[in-house]
Amino acid sequence: MLELLASDDERPALLLAWRTTARHFAARLGWTGVETIVRTHPGGAQCFISAPIDALLTATEVNEQAWLAAERLVEGRCVTDERDVIDRLRVHAHHESRPRLVALEREAARRGVNFTVDDDSISLGAGTGSVTVPLGALPIPGMVQWEGVHDIPIALVTGSNGKTTTTRLLAAMLSEGGHVAALTSTDGVWCAGQLIDEGDYSGPAGARLALRDQRATAAVLETARGGILRRGLAVTHAAAAVVTRVTADHLGEYGIHDLRALGEVKLVVARVVTSGGRVVLNADDRTLVALAATVGAPITWFSLDAGNPTVAAYVAAGGEACVLRDDTLTYVSPAGETALGEATTMPLTLGGAARYNVANALAASATAIAMGVAPDAVRATLARFGRLPTDNPGRLSLLEYNGARIVVDFVHNPDGWLALSDALHDIPARRRLVVIGQAGDRDDEALEELAAAVWNEEPDVVILKEMPRFLRGRESGDVTGRLAEALLSLDCPREALRFADGELAAVQLAMAESRPGDLLILSVHADYHAAMHALQEAGARVVSSFT
Repeated sequence: MLELLASDDERPALLLAWRTTARHFAARLGWTGVETIVRTHPGGAQCFISAPIDALLTATEVNEQAWLAAERLVEGRCVTDERDVIDRLRVHAHHESRPRLVALEREAARRGVNFTVDDDSISLGAGTGSVTVPLGALPIPGMVQWEGVHDIPIALVTGSNGKTTTTRLLAAMLSEGGHVAALTSTDGVWCAGQLIDEGDYSGPAGARLALRDQRATAAVLETARGGILRRGLAVTHAAAAVVTRVTADHLGEYGIHDLRALGEVKLVVARVVTSGGRVVLNADDRTLVALAATVGAPITWFSLDAGNPTVAAYVAAGGEACVLRDDTLTYVSPAGETALGEATTMPLTLGGAARYNVANALAASATAIAMGVAPDAVRATLARFGRLPTDNPGRLSLLEYNGARIVVDFVHNPDGWLALSDALHDIPARRRLVVIGQAGDRDDEALEELAAAVWNEEPDVVILKEMPRFLRGRESGDVTGRLAEALLSLDCPREALRFADGELAAVQLAMAESRPGDLLILSVHADYHAAMHALQEAGARVVSSFT
């Protein structure tokens, strides 16, 4: 990928010249089936070129040389002798060449099994059918015991909000259905209920780690936007893909400046869904509805509204959907309707008040059924999931402390705050105290939108926390200062604001400020386990629901 700056006037000619030259250079190197993709944005563009798996470094040089040639062509300058450029590119390609790697990739594609690669090794197949080989000892395809290589059902889960909850819930459904489930998330990699490694593994590295576990008979891979844009997808085949929703978060990063472009990024997961698989999409999301025509695999829609016009038309044409009908999660297909349980009775939904978790439950249920999980297993999981704090840590975790109620959540963007506020709106509280913070890579407008979402419920105390690990180019105090300015502009009283130099300090300050009857809403991003430990050490008690 090449990131470039160009004015709107000069960009069309430059991009045409780049595309023509890049394809020409690729052809001279003997590459076939090459794709050149351009994504424009205000002030510039991103230029992508596909390449053989053993020529990715060479491809970066092809991209750069094509751009330099394009600039010279458009400016009317003397063009460098092409033969010298091609000779240098061929030297790069020769040094990078791995014929056995290419042969194994082609054979895996021919056999229809996953092929994953990193800096150290490759894997063929997945889970119980995986074979992993060091890059330094690659066999020829004929030496692989292909009869033992196969894939397992894999689901990719992405979206602006709800990824982790949907991933965990779907993995629980697969386990209830008899699978040994592996899952990746922003918290770590798990298999058979055991932690393999802790950390943010919502990208390709986590996917490879999970799929190489030979215990796994199914896998659910949380797939973040950043990983897609930086590294692509780790898998070449999947049984299902889910996009929970698309909201205005991370705009302005990696050339993504509007919701449609963001939706296109998230829908990359649909490209690896194999024949017989399904793409599960939110019919209440306008961006996804508008982009649905670009999806090649069959869609299963989900919606909080059984009368959603997109769903109604799709079902009438013989399609499938999972909807909320009269408080009951209902799977609809040409074979009829299947009730999966009442939303108000599901622990995950706070008695139905957490509408966003009802939507997550619909998404997970639709995907589980698409992956062959029996409706009884889906019902059983929905009836219990969320009852234990270990089911969905860091997402709507509930505690009680000296007569105060505490909610700990990963909520991190305006839409998430509005959804959480709506879920907690009817909980009686003498006062509402919130802890908020944000990473430094959000622009000032995004910080203002976050402040507005938090102030929507006009909390009595707002604790602004520093996030030292997530400054991302800003000075310490800049984010909290700008959040404070935005809140004050919304008529938040200055005396309602508090400042804390870190997440743990913010949690401790909130507890010190709390009184019986208060509701504390603590957004925790850096270290959920440390925050929960501090709360419980101080005497807070984990509960499954508020009394």
